[in-house]
Amino acid sequence: MMTTADQTEIDNFAALSDQWWDQKGPMAPLHAFTPVRIDYILQAIGRFYPIKTGVEPSLAGLKILDVGCGGGLLAEPMARLGAEVTGIDVTTPAIIAARTHAESMQLAIDYQVITAEDLAASGAKFDVIY
Repeated sequence: MMTTADQTEIDNFAALSDQWWDQKGPMAPLHAFTPVRIDYILQAIGRFYPIKTGVEPSLAGLKILDVGCGGGLLAEPMARLGAEVTGIDVTTPAIIAARTHAESMQLAIDYQVITAEDLAASGAKFDVIY
């Protein structure tokens, strides 16, 4: 089966996995850009699903898949907004970092070490995939 997983990228991110949540470390650009990515994703979701508004938008009831989630920088905000989030990545150390951080934040996110192709073959269904 063809795969989108690239061993060079897996190795690069595995080497950085203990630094995913260091906002001044090598992932600083991702941290800085996360609010922009969240706004964009929320706008896209709003075209297809009504987003309950209040103090913060609510994604309650939506099943979201974060493909290539790394350390969970997008998955966590989506979970905080009420979505049921599954994050997948083929980099085991990144998933370990994501699980550890989510647990420390008391967030229930289903992190899995799996390729997008294998998850698709399982028949899993989601409302939103990014």
